[in-house]
Amino acid sequence: MTGPSASARQPYSPQLRTALVLTGSGTAGAYHAGVLRALQEAGVKIDLVAGTGMGAASALFAAIDGGAGLWSDEGLWRSDAPSRYYRVRAVIRAGAWALAASLAVVLLPLLVLVAGLVVYPFGFLLRLAGSSSGGGLTKAYTSVVDSAFDPGFLPSLLPRAFMLSMALLVGVLAVLLIVALVRGGGSRRDDAPIWWRIAGAPLSARGAWRAVLQGVWQLVGGAAGGRRPRPADLSRAYTELLRDNLGQPGFRELLLTVHDLDMRRDLVFALIGERHRRDFFRTSEGPAGDRRLAEGFDLAGVSRDHVVDAVLASVTLPVATEVRLMEFPPESYWCGEAHRVAARPGAMDRILAELPLAGVEQVIVVSAFPELDGPHRLSLPRSDWRGRVSDYLAGADAAAMRSAALAAGAFRGLYAVCPSYNPIGPLDVAGCYDERSDRHVKLSELVDRGYEDAYRQFIDPVVGASGERLDLAGARKGTRADEGRAAEAGGPEPGAAPLSDAP
Repeated sequence: MTGPSASARQPYSPQLRTALVLTGSGTAGAYHAGVLRALQEAGVKIDLVAGTGMGAASALFAAIDGGAGLWSDEGLWRSDAPSRYYRVRAVIRAGAWALAASLAVVLLPLLVLVAGLVVYPFGFLLRLAGSSSGGGLTKAYTSVVDSAFDPGFLPSLLPRAFMLSMALLVGVLAVLLIVALVRGGGSRRDDAPIWWRIAGAPLSARGAWRAVLQGVWQLVGGAAGGRRPRPADLSRAYTELLRDNLGQPGFRELLLTVHDLDMRRDLVFALIGERHRRDFFRTSEGPAGDRRLAEGFDLAGVSRDHVVDAVLASVTLPVATEVRLMEFPPESYWCGEAHRVAARPGAMDRILAELPLAGVEQVIVVSAFPELDGPHRLSLPRSDWRGRVSDYLAGADAAAMRSAALAAGAFRGLYAVCPSYNPIGPLDVAGCYDERSDRHVKLSELVDRGYEDAYRQFIDPVVGASGERLDLAGARKGTRADEGRAAEAGGPEPGAAPLSDAP
Protein backbone atom coordinates (compact mmCIF):
# COMPACT_ATOMS: atom_id res chain seq x y z
CA MET A 1 0.00 0.00 0.00
CA THR A 2 2.26 2.72 -1.32
CA GLY A 3 -0.20 5.55 -1.90
CA PRO A 4 -3.00 7.17 0.03
CA SER A 5 -5.67 5.51 -2.07
CA ALA A 6 -3.84 2.45 -3.33
CA SER A 7 -6.41 0.16 -1.74
CA ALA A 8 -9.48 2.32 -2.29
CA ARG A 9 -12.24 0.54 -4.18
CA GLN A 10 -14.48 3.54 -4.67
CA PRO A 11 -14.24 7.30 -4.04
CA TYR A 12 -14.12 8.47 -0.45
CA SER A 13 -17.49 9.58 0.89
CA PRO A 14 -18.23 11.36 4.18
CA GLN A 15 -21.60 9.60 4.16
CA LEU A 16 -19.95 6.24 4.87
CA ARG A 17 -19.17 5.03 8.38
CA THR A 18 -15.44 5.81 8.76
CA ALA A 19 -12.79 4.52 11.14
CA LEU A 20 -9.36 5.99 11.87
CA VAL A 21 -6.72 3.36 12.76
CA LEU A 22 -3.56 4.54 14.56
CA THR A 23 -0.74 2.02 14.76
CA GLY A 24 2.88 1.99 15.89
CA SER A 25 5.01 1.94 19.03
CA GLY A 26 6.81 4.65 20.96
CA THR A 27 7.44 7.81 18.98
CA ALA A 28 4.72 6.90 16.48
CA GLY A 29 2.45 8.90 18.78
CA ALA A 30 4.15 12.11 17.63
CA TYR A 31 3.22 11.36 14.02
CA HIS A 32 -0.33 10.50 15.08
CA ALA A 33 -0.58 13.88 16.82
CA GLY A 34 0.19 15.76 13.60
CA VAL A 35 -2.26 13.70 11.56
CA LEU A 36 -5.03 14.17 14.13
CA ARG A 37 -4.49 17.92 14.11
CA ALA A 38 -4.79 18.06 10.33
CA LEU A 39 -7.94 15.90 10.27
CA GLN A 40 -9.58 18.05 12.95
CA GLU A 41 -8.59 21.25 11.18
CA ALA A 42 -10.02 19.98 7.88
CA GLY A 43 -13.25 18.79 9.52
CA VAL A 44 -12.89 15.17 8.38
CA LYS A 45 -15.73 13.07 9.79
CA ILE A 46 -14.52 10.15 11.90
CA ASP A 47 -17.06 7.79 13.46
CA LEU A 48 -14.68 5.41 15.23
CA VAL A 49 -11.03 5.70 16.26
CA ALA A 50 -8.98 2.55 16.87
CA GLY A 51 -5.44 2.06 18.06
CA THR A 52 -2.74 -0.42 18.93
CA GLY A 53 0.61 0.25 20.61
CA MET A 54 1.14 3.97 21.17
CA GLY A 55 -1.77 4.42 18.76
CA ALA A 56 -4.06 3.27 21.57
CA ALA A 57 -3.03 6.29 23.67
CA SER A 58 -3.56 8.57 20.67
CA ALA A 59 -6.98 7.02 20.10
CA LEU A 60 -7.92 7.53 23.75
CA PHE A 61 -7.34 11.27 23.40
CA ALA A 62 -8.96 11.56 19.97
CA ALA A 63 -12.13 9.75 21.06
CA ILE A 64 -13.10 12.54 23.50
CA ASP A 65 -11.99 15.53 21.45
CA GLY A 66 -8.71 15.73 23.32
CA GLY A 67 -6.24 15.66 20.44
CA ALA A 68 -4.83 19.02 21.51
CA GLY A 69 -3.35 17.18 24.49
CA LEU A 70 -1.10 15.42 22.00
CA TRP A 71 0.09 18.22 19.70
CA SER A 72 0.01 21.35 21.91
CA ASP A 73 3.19 22.85 23.37
CA GLU A 74 2.34 21.32 26.76
CA GLY A 75 1.07 18.06 25.24
CA LEU A 76 2.55 14.59 25.19
CA TRP A 77 4.83 15.14 22.18
CA ARG A 78 5.96 18.76 21.95
CA SER A 79 7.08 19.20 25.55
CA ASP A 80 10.20 17.80 27.23
CA ALA A 81 8.23 14.87 28.66
CA PRO A 82 8.97 12.32 25.87
CA SER A 83 12.62 12.09 26.90
CA ARG A 84 11.40 10.35 30.09
CA TYR A 85 8.97 7.91 28.46
CA TYR A 86 11.28 4.91 27.99
CA ARG A 87 14.27 5.50 30.25
CA VAL A 88 16.68 2.85 31.43
CA ARG A 89 15.30 1.48 34.67
CA ALA A 90 16.49 3.17 37.86
CA VAL A 91 17.91 -0.07 39.27
CA ILE A 92 20.15 -0.52 36.24
CA ARG A 93 21.26 3.13 36.30
CA ALA A 94 22.08 2.95 40.01
CA GLY A 95 24.01 -0.29 39.61
CA ALA A 96 25.91 1.09 36.61
CA TRP A 97 26.93 4.26 38.48
CA ALA A 98 28.08 2.28 41.52
CA LEU A 99 30.07 -0.11 39.35
CA ALA A 100 31.61 2.76 37.38
CA ALA A 101 32.67 4.44 40.62
CA SER A 102 34.35 1.24 41.81
CA LEU A 103 36.21 0.80 38.54
CA ALA A 104 37.30 4.44 38.52
CA VAL A 105 38.83 4.04 41.98
CA VAL A 106 40.66 0.88 40.96
CA LEU A 107 41.94 2.38 37.71
CA LEU A 108 42.94 5.76 39.17
CA PRO A 109 46.67 4.91 39.59
CA LEU A 110 46.79 3.55 36.06
CA LEU A 111 45.16 6.69 34.70
CA VAL A 112 47.75 8.85 36.46
CA LEU A 113 50.56 6.87 34.86
CA VAL A 114 48.95 6.79 31.41
CA ALA A 115 48.72 10.58 31.49
CA GLY A 116 52.51 10.59 31.35
CA LEU A 117 52.38 9.16 27.81
CA VAL A 118 50.88 12.49 26.79
CA VAL A 119 52.63 14.91 29.14
CA TYR A 120 56.26 13.93 28.50
CA PRO A 121 56.13 13.90 24.64
CA PHE A 122 54.23 17.19 24.65
CA GLY A 123 56.74 18.79 27.03
CA PHE A 124 59.62 17.52 24.88
CA LEU A 125 58.12 19.13 21.76
CA LEU A 126 57.70 22.42 23.62
CA ARG A 127 61.37 22.40 24.63
CA LEU A 128 62.40 21.71 21.03
CA ALA A 129 60.35 24.72 19.99
CA GLY A 130 62.34 26.85 22.43
CA SER A 131 59.54 27.27 24.97
CA SER A 132 60.42 27.21 28.62
CA SER A 133 56.93 25.92 29.54
CA GLY A 134 57.84 22.40 28.45
CA GLY A 135 60.11 21.85 31.42
CA GLY A 136 57.54 23.36 33.77
CA LEU A 137 54.86 20.99 32.47
CA THR A 138 56.96 17.89 33.03
CA LYS A 139 57.98 19.10 36.51
CA ALA A 140 54.34 19.70 37.43
CA TYR A 141 53.37 16.22 36.30
CA THR A 142 56.28 14.68 38.21
CA SER A 143 55.14 16.51 41.31
CA VAL A 144 51.60 15.14 40.87
CA VAL A 145 52.92 11.59 40.51
CA ASP A 146 55.12 11.94 43.60
CA SER A 147 52.16 13.24 45.61
CA ALA A 148 49.75 10.62 44.32
CA PHE A 149 52.04 7.69 45.13
CA ASP A 150 53.22 9.09 48.41
CA PRO A 151 52.71 6.45 51.16
CA GLY A 152 50.48 8.83 53.05
CA PHE A 153 48.11 9.51 50.17
CA LEU A 154 47.23 7.05 47.40
CA PRO A 155 48.19 3.74 49.08
CA SER A 156 46.01 4.63 52.05
CA LEU A 157 43.24 6.45 50.21
CA LEU A 158 42.74 3.91 47.43
CA PRO A 159 41.59 0.97 49.61
CA ARG A 160 39.24 3.23 51.56
CA ALA A 161 37.67 4.68 48.42
CA PHE A 162 37.33 1.23 46.90
CA MET A 163 35.65 -0.20 50.00
CA LEU A 164 33.30 2.79 50.13
CA SER A 165 32.26 2.33 46.49
CA MET A 166 31.78 -1.42 46.96
CA ALA A 167 29.70 -0.79 50.08
CA LEU A 168 27.54 1.57 48.05
CA LEU A 169 27.08 -1.06 45.35
CA VAL A 170 26.20 -3.78 47.89
CA GLY A 171 23.77 -1.41 49.62
CA VAL A 172 21.98 -0.67 46.36
CA LEU A 173 21.69 -4.39 45.58
CA ALA A 174 20.42 -5.13 49.11
CA VAL A 175 17.67 -2.52 48.85
CA LEU A 176 16.62 -3.85 45.46
CA LEU A 177 16.59 -7.42 46.78
CA ILE A 178 14.31 -6.42 49.65
CA VAL A 179 11.98 -4.59 47.26
CA ALA A 180 11.86 -7.62 44.96
CA LEU A 181 11.00 -9.95 47.83
CA VAL A 182 8.31 -7.64 49.18
CA ARG A 183 6.70 -7.19 45.79
CA GLY A 184 6.59 -10.93 45.17
CA GLY A 185 3.34 -11.42 47.04
CA GLY A 186 3.53 -15.22 46.91
CA SER A 187 2.25 -15.50 43.33
CA ARG A 188 3.33 -17.96 40.69
CA ARG A 189 5.57 -15.24 39.25
CA ASP A 190 7.93 -15.62 42.25
CA ASP A 191 9.56 -18.52 40.39
CA ALA A 192 11.51 -16.03 38.26
CA PRO A 193 15.27 -15.93 38.95
CA ILE A 194 16.23 -13.48 41.65
CA TRP A 195 18.46 -11.52 39.28
CA TRP A 196 15.48 -10.94 36.96
CA ARG A 197 13.27 -9.89 39.84
CA ILE A 198 15.91 -7.33 40.83
CA ALA A 199 16.92 -5.97 37.42
CA GLY A 200 14.00 -6.96 35.20
CA ALA A 201 13.55 -5.47 31.75
CA PRO A 202 16.12 -2.87 30.63
CA LEU A 203 13.60 -0.07 30.03
CA SER A 204 10.76 1.35 32.10
CA ALA A 205 7.45 2.45 30.62
CA ARG A 206 6.39 4.25 33.80
CA GLY A 207 7.26 7.65 32.35
CA ALA A 208 4.87 7.03 29.46
CA TRP A 209 2.26 5.66 31.88
CA ARG A 210 2.39 8.80 34.04
CA ALA A 211 2.13 11.11 31.01
CA VAL A 212 -0.91 9.26 29.62
CA LEU A 213 -2.65 9.11 33.00
CA GLN A 214 -2.10 12.79 33.68
CA GLY A 215 -3.27 13.76 30.18
CA VAL A 216 -6.46 11.72 30.48
CA TRP A 217 -7.13 13.07 33.97
CA GLN A 218 -6.90 16.65 32.69
CA LEU A 219 -9.39 15.82 29.95
CA VAL A 220 -12.01 14.22 32.17
CA GLY A 221 -11.97 16.76 34.97
CA GLY A 222 -8.53 17.15 36.44
CA ALA A 223 -8.13 20.72 35.15
CA ALA A 224 -10.23 21.92 38.08
CA GLY A 225 -7.66 20.53 40.50
CA GLY A 226 -7.73 17.53 42.77
CA ARG A 227 -5.61 14.44 43.08
CA ARG A 228 -5.58 11.99 40.21
CA PRO A 229 -7.80 8.98 41.04
CA ARG A 230 -6.91 5.31 40.82
CA PRO A 231 -6.80 3.77 37.31
CA ALA A 232 -10.15 2.03 37.83
CA ASP A 233 -11.88 5.25 38.90
CA LEU A 234 -10.26 7.17 36.06
CA SER A 235 -11.47 4.49 33.65
CA ARG A 236 -15.05 4.85 34.84
CA ALA A 237 -14.90 8.64 34.54
CA TYR A 238 -13.54 8.35 30.99
CA THR A 239 -16.05 5.77 29.78
CA GLU A 240 -18.97 7.68 31.29
CA LEU A 241 -17.83 10.87 29.54
CA LEU A 242 -17.47 9.12 26.20
CA ARG A 243 -20.67 7.08 26.47
CA ASP A 244 -22.80 10.08 27.44
CA ASN A 245 -21.45 12.22 24.58
CA LEU A 246 -21.39 9.75 21.67
CA GLY A 247 -22.90 11.44 18.65
CA GLN A 248 -21.74 14.89 19.75
CA PRO A 249 -19.11 16.73 17.65
CA GLY A 250 -15.60 15.58 18.50
CA PHE A 251 -16.66 12.37 20.32
CA ARG A 252 -16.07 9.05 18.59
CA GLU A 253 -16.44 5.36 19.28
CA LEU A 254 -13.31 3.63 20.57
CA LEU A 255 -11.57 0.32 19.84
CA LEU A 256 -8.27 -0.84 21.37
CA THR A 257 -6.33 -4.09 21.24
CA VAL A 258 -3.57 -5.50 23.46
CA HIS A 259 -1.89 -8.89 23.68
CA ASP A 260 -2.40 -11.31 26.56
CA LEU A 261 1.01 -12.92 27.13
CA ASP A 262 -0.37 -15.58 29.47
CA MET A 263 -3.13 -16.82 27.15
CA ARG A 264 -1.31 -15.94 23.87
CA ARG A 265 -4.24 -14.12 22.33
CA ASP A 266 -5.31 -10.58 21.52
CA LEU A 267 -7.84 -8.79 23.70
CA VAL A 268 -10.23 -6.25 22.17
CA PHE A 269 -11.65 -3.38 24.23
CA ALA A 270 -14.37 -1.33 22.56
CA LEU A 271 -17.01 1.27 23.28
CA ILE A 272 -19.45 1.06 20.36
CA GLY A 273 -22.65 3.01 19.77
CA GLU A 274 -25.95 1.30 20.45
CA ARG A 275 -26.67 0.79 16.74
CA HIS A 276 -23.71 -1.59 16.29
CA ARG A 277 -22.92 -2.59 19.85
CA ARG A 278 -25.05 -5.74 19.90
CA ASP A 279 -23.66 -7.07 16.64
CA PHE A 280 -20.08 -6.35 17.71
CA PHE A 281 -20.30 -8.22 21.02
CA ARG A 282 -22.75 -10.89 19.89
CA THR A 283 -21.74 -14.40 20.92
CA SER A 284 -22.74 -17.64 19.27
CA GLU A 285 -22.80 -21.30 20.20
CA GLY A 286 -19.57 -23.25 20.01
CA PRO A 287 -15.89 -22.25 20.09
CA ALA A 288 -16.53 -18.95 18.29
CA GLY A 289 -18.85 -17.81 21.07
CA ASP A 290 -16.35 -18.74 23.78
CA ARG A 291 -13.64 -16.90 21.87
CA ARG A 292 -15.75 -13.76 21.76
CA LEU A 293 -16.44 -13.96 25.48
CA ALA A 294 -12.74 -14.42 26.22
CA GLU A 295 -11.42 -11.66 23.93
CA GLY A 296 -14.15 -9.02 23.67
CA PHE A 297 -14.58 -6.41 26.43
CA ASP A 298 -17.46 -3.94 26.35
CA LEU A 299 -16.20 -0.65 27.82
CA ALA A 300 -19.77 0.62 28.05
CA GLY A 301 -20.68 -2.27 30.34
CA VAL A 302 -18.95 -4.36 32.98
CA SER A 303 -15.49 -3.79 31.49
CA ARG A 304 -15.60 -0.03 31.96
CA ASP A 305 -12.85 -0.25 34.62
CA HIS A 306 -10.28 -1.58 32.14
CA VAL A 307 -9.85 1.19 29.59
CA VAL A 308 -6.84 2.70 31.40
CA ASP A 309 -5.30 -0.74 31.95
CA ALA A 310 -5.68 -1.47 28.25
CA VAL A 311 -4.02 1.79 27.21
CA LEU A 312 -1.13 1.45 29.65
CA ALA A 313 -0.59 -2.10 28.43
CA SER A 314 -0.57 -0.81 24.85
CA VAL A 315 2.34 1.55 25.52
CA THR A 316 4.24 -1.30 27.21
CA LEU A 317 6.80 -2.89 24.90
CA PRO A 318 7.25 -6.67 25.16
CA VAL A 319 10.64 -7.78 26.56
CA ALA A 320 12.06 -4.22 26.42
CA THR A 321 9.90 -2.99 29.32
CA GLU A 322 8.16 -4.54 32.28
CA VAL A 323 4.72 -5.91 31.43
CA ARG A 324 1.50 -4.73 33.06
CA LEU A 325 -0.74 -6.98 35.10
CA MET A 326 -4.45 -6.76 34.34
CA GLU A 327 -6.77 -8.14 37.02
CA PHE A 328 -10.12 -9.34 35.72
CA PRO A 329 -13.21 -9.28 37.97
CA PRO A 330 -14.39 -12.59 39.45
CA GLU A 331 -17.63 -12.49 37.42
CA SER A 332 -15.78 -12.17 34.11
CA TYR A 333 -14.82 -14.97 31.74
CA TRP A 334 -11.34 -15.12 33.29
CA CYS A 335 -12.76 -15.52 36.83
CA GLY A 336 -10.60 -12.99 38.68
CA GLU A 337 -7.27 -14.02 37.17
CA ALA A 338 -4.39 -11.54 36.68
CA HIS A 339 -2.80 -11.71 33.24
CA ARG A 340 0.36 -10.16 31.82
CA VAL A 341 -0.56 -7.85 28.95
CA ALA A 342 1.53 -5.77 26.56
CA ALA A 343 1.51 -4.39 23.04
CA ARG A 344 1.93 -6.70 20.04
CA PRO A 345 3.91 -5.10 17.20
CA GLY A 346 1.93 -5.29 13.98
CA ALA A 347 -1.43 -5.93 15.68
CA MET A 348 -3.22 -3.80 13.09
CA ASP A 349 -4.45 -7.00 11.42
CA ARG A 350 -6.66 -7.72 14.44
CA ILE A 351 -8.14 -4.23 14.38
CA LEU A 352 -8.98 -4.46 10.68
CA ALA A 353 -10.65 -7.82 11.32
CA GLU A 354 -12.85 -6.28 14.04
CA LEU A 355 -13.93 -3.11 12.22
CA PRO A 356 -16.52 -4.76 9.88
CA LEU A 357 -18.31 -6.07 12.98
CA ALA A 358 -18.65 -2.45 14.09
CA GLY A 359 -20.27 -1.49 10.80
CA VAL A 360 -17.23 0.37 9.44
CA GLU A 361 -17.32 0.91 5.66
CA GLN A 362 -14.11 2.85 4.99
CA VAL A 363 -10.83 3.08 6.91
CA ILE A 364 -7.99 5.58 7.24
CA VAL A 365 -4.79 3.89 8.46
CA VAL A 366 -1.97 5.97 9.96
CA SER A 367 1.54 4.59 10.46
CA ALA A 368 4.73 6.48 11.27
CA PHE A 369 7.20 3.95 9.88
CA PRO A 370 7.49 3.53 6.09
CA GLU A 371 8.44 0.48 4.10
CA LEU A 372 11.51 0.78 1.89
CA ASP A 373 10.77 -0.19 -1.72
CA GLY A 374 13.31 -1.55 -4.16
CA PRO A 375 17.00 -2.45 -3.93
CA HIS A 376 19.95 -0.24 -2.97
CA ARG A 377 18.22 1.02 0.16
CA LEU A 378 20.47 -0.77 2.64
CA SER A 379 22.09 1.26 5.39
CA LEU A 380 24.43 0.51 8.26
CA PRO A 381 22.54 -0.84 11.27
CA ARG A 382 22.67 1.34 14.36
CA SER A 383 25.22 0.20 16.90
CA ASP A 384 23.22 1.19 20.00
CA TRP A 385 20.79 -1.32 21.45
CA ARG A 386 17.91 1.16 21.37
CA GLY A 387 18.41 1.42 17.63
CA ARG A 388 18.38 -2.35 17.20
CA VAL A 389 15.10 -2.69 19.08
CA SER A 390 13.66 0.28 17.18
CA ASP A 391 14.53 -1.36 13.86
CA TYR A 392 12.49 -4.43 14.78
CA LEU A 393 9.50 -2.47 16.02
CA ALA A 394 9.47 -0.18 12.98
CA GLY A 395 9.83 -3.16 10.64
CA ALA A 396 6.92 -4.98 12.24
CA ASP A 397 4.71 -1.93 11.83
CA ALA A 398 5.75 -1.41 8.19
CA ALA A 399 5.03 -5.05 7.42
CA ALA A 400 1.60 -4.68 9.01
CA MET A 401 0.89 -1.77 6.67
CA ARG A 402 1.71 -3.99 3.71
CA SER A 403 -0.56 -6.74 5.06
CA ALA A 404 -3.36 -4.20 5.53
CA ALA A 405 -3.83 -4.13 1.76
CA LEU A 406 -5.05 -7.73 1.98
CA ALA A 407 -7.93 -6.58 4.20
CA ALA A 408 -9.09 -3.91 1.77
CA GLY A 409 -11.74 -6.22 0.34
CA ALA A 410 -13.73 -5.97 3.56
CA PHE A 411 -14.24 -2.22 3.10
CA ARG A 412 -15.45 0.13 0.39
CA GLY A 413 -12.28 2.15 0.77
CA LEU A 414 -9.01 1.85 2.66
CA TYR A 415 -6.63 4.84 2.72
CA ALA A 416 -3.14 5.17 4.20
CA VAL A 417 -1.18 8.09 5.65
CA CYS A 418 2.49 7.22 6.07
CA PRO A 419 5.75 9.21 5.73
CA SER A 420 8.05 8.47 2.82
CA TYR A 421 11.03 8.73 5.18
CA ASN A 422 11.30 8.81 8.97
CA PRO A 423 14.72 8.54 10.66
CA ILE A 424 13.23 8.58 14.18
CA GLY A 425 12.84 5.08 15.58
CA PRO A 426 10.16 4.03 18.06
CA LEU A 427 12.55 4.36 21.03
CA ASP A 428 14.24 7.60 19.95
CA VAL A 429 12.23 9.60 22.48
CA ALA A 430 14.84 12.38 22.51
CA GLY A 431 15.11 12.52 18.73
CA CYS A 432 18.02 11.11 16.74
CA TYR A 433 20.84 11.96 14.36
CA ASP A 434 19.83 11.64 10.72
CA GLU A 435 22.67 10.53 8.44
CA ARG A 436 20.91 11.67 5.28
CA SER A 437 20.47 15.26 6.39
CA ASP A 438 23.50 15.30 8.76
CA ARG A 439 21.59 16.86 11.65
CA HIS A 440 19.67 16.03 14.82
CA VAL A 441 15.94 15.49 14.22
CA LYS A 442 13.50 16.33 17.03
CA LEU A 443 10.12 14.80 17.83
CA SER A 444 8.40 18.11 17.15
CA GLU A 445 9.47 17.72 13.53
CA LEU A 446 7.71 14.36 13.41
CA VAL A 447 4.52 16.05 14.60
CA ASP A 448 4.83 18.56 11.77
CA ARG A 449 5.56 15.75 9.29
CA GLY A 450 2.33 14.00 10.25
CA TYR A 451 0.41 17.25 9.78
CA GLU A 452 1.87 17.80 6.31
CA ASP A 453 1.45 14.18 5.20
CA ALA A 454 -2.20 14.16 6.24
CA TYR A 455 -2.89 17.08 3.93
CA ARG A 456 -0.68 15.89 1.09
CA GLN A 457 -1.71 12.24 1.08
CA PHE A 458 -5.33 12.27 2.23
CA ILE A 459 -7.10 15.58 2.79
CA ASP A 460 -6.18 17.32 -0.47
CA PRO A 461 -6.17 14.40 -2.96
CA VAL A 462 -8.90 12.23 -1.38
CA VAL A 463 -11.26 14.37 0.68
CA GLY A 464 -10.85 17.38 -1.61
CA ALA A 465 -11.41 15.30 -4.73
CA SER A 466 -14.53 13.72 -3.24
CA GLY A 467 -15.90 17.20 -2.50
CA GLU A 468 -15.37 18.23 -6.11
CA ARG A 469 -17.18 15.12 -7.29
CA LEU A 470 -20.06 15.81 -4.92
CA ASP A 471 -20.33 19.40 -6.22
CA LEU A 472 -20.29 18.17 -9.81
CA ALA A 473 -22.90 15.51 -9.05
CA GLY A 474 -25.08 18.12 -7.36
CA ALA A 475 -24.78 20.45 -10.36
CA ARG A 476 -25.75 17.65 -12.74
CA LYS A 477 -28.65 16.67 -10.52
CA GLY A 478 -29.85 20.27 -10.48
CA THR A 479 -29.56 20.49 -14.28
CA ARG A 480 -31.65 17.36 -14.74
CA ALA A 481 -34.29 18.77 -12.36
CA ASP A 482 -34.41 22.04 -14.38
CA GLU A 483 -34.73 20.01 -17.56
CA GLY A 484 -37.65 18.07 -16.16
CA ARG A 485 -39.46 21.20 -15.02
CA ALA A 486 -38.90 22.83 -18.44
CA ALA A 487 -40.26 19.78 -20.23
CA GLU A 488 -43.37 19.84 -18.09
CA ALA A 489 -43.84 23.56 -18.90
CA GLY A 490 -43.63 22.90 -22.65
CA GLY A 491 -39.98 23.75 -23.34
CA PRO A 492 -37.04 25.69 -21.99
CA GLU A 493 -37.44 29.12 -20.52
CA PRO A 494 -36.75 32.11 -22.81
CA GLY A 495 -33.07 32.98 -22.96
CA ALA A 496 -32.00 29.71 -21.34
CA ALA A 497 -29.11 27.77 -22.85
CA PRO A 498 -29.94 24.55 -24.67
CA LEU A 499 -29.84 21.55 -22.32
CA SER A 500 -27.50 19.79 -24.70
CA ASP A 501 -24.92 22.49 -23.98
CA ALA A 502 -25.26 22.18 -20.23
CA PRO A 503 -22.36 20.55 -18.39
